[in-house]
Amino acid sequence: MNNFSYHNPTRILFGDGQIAAIAAEIPELARIMLVYGGGSIKRNHVYEQIQETLGERIVSEFSGIEANPEYSTLCKAVTQVKADKIDFLLAAGGGSVIDGTKFIAAAAQFNGEPWDILLQGGRNVTSALPFGCILTLPATGSEMNAGSVVNRSEMKAKMSFGSEHCFPQFSVLDPTTTLTLPERQLTNGIVDPFVHVIEQYLTYPVGADLQDRLAEAVLQSIVETGPKALADPQNYELRANLMWCATMALNGLLRNGVPQDWSTHMIGHELTALYGLDHAQTLAVVLPANLRVRKDAKREKLLQFGERLWGVTETSHPGSADERIEAIIVKTEEFFIAMGAPTRLADYGLDESAVDAVIKQLEQHNMVALGEKKDVTLDVSRQILMAAL
Repeated sequence: MNNFSYHNPTRILFGDGQIAAIAAEIPELARIMLVYGGGSIKRNHVYEQIQETLGERIVSEFSGIEANPEYSTLCKAVTQVKADKIDFLLAAGGGSVIDGTKFIAAAAQFNGEPWDILLQGGRNVTSALPFGCILTLPATGSEMNAGSVVNRSEMKAKMSFGSEHCFPQFSVLDPTTTLTLPERQLTNGIVDPFVHVIEQYLTYPVGADLQDRLAEAVLQSIVETGPKALADPQNYELRANLMWCATMALNGLLRNGVPQDWSTHMIGHELTALYGLDHAQTLAVVLPANLRVRKDAKREKLLQFGERLWGVTETSHPGSADERIEAIIVKTEEFFIAMGAPTRLADYGLDESAVDAVIKQLEQHNMVALGEKKDVTLDVSRQILMAAL
């Protein structure tokens, strides 16, 4: 197992009715700005609960954070933060709202052009406004980590940053807030955390047995719970388990002591920036192709993954190791498709011209040495995208 240092300061308030608990988590004299997206929090009664809990303590609101939070929108929020002398942010929404709030928190105290935060990946962030979260769309895990992804459409750029100063102070995870989500968002909330786990797990062995078992537990729970949640969308317990899986998938616990890949995400980000696909849709497309192209480098963990998650063994699937690996990838594809996420670029109306466009973007953003061994060159990325057609 590799050396690691782990610290996660976010307090989780999990369960029905926990929005009422935020009053005790925010300083009494704080000047609060409520940050949210297109208004779904008013339809699912989250806004009403926040008002009941905080009342006159909310100084201002900023709405309109996009599904892929736009840099220009977030800069407007920063201007409002400064004008209203805000000293505490409250994010209410999904991962995009929380990601956007992290950027607002960092940019509000940043000396210089906020874009530099993204160009430097957050390494230049020395402080940020404190903030808390109320999660309404579980998928990204942003509610319990210090990472963020921001879009800048005019540059066709989707950039990420992270900083120890950008952990939420608290996050409310109330499964009842997810019961009104459309099926497409539920699909995203199944596929996204599944691939988050894979990026930290399906690399190469380093003797981290507990980490493997933890990762496999989250994967198994997603695989067992996802179909049931789609079939029974009002089931609280199913939503609760999916919500906690999404948080556990990316709160830093699974990454401790193990190599990480993230090439699927980097390629997927470019598909979102260029063509507007949902993040989870890009992951469903890229991951199976990525595994096929790089199966030799991932052979040992692929076979372990297949045996422990899908039951693909020498007994159940006689033949060569390569044949078992293909069966494992097919089962992963079938799971994504069953969850409502097609796995081919053609399924989203994209053809070979998209391959050239994505490669150009990867080169422009210096994404030329991806993966756990930094061996996913532009040529390998092209092979992956061609395999995903």
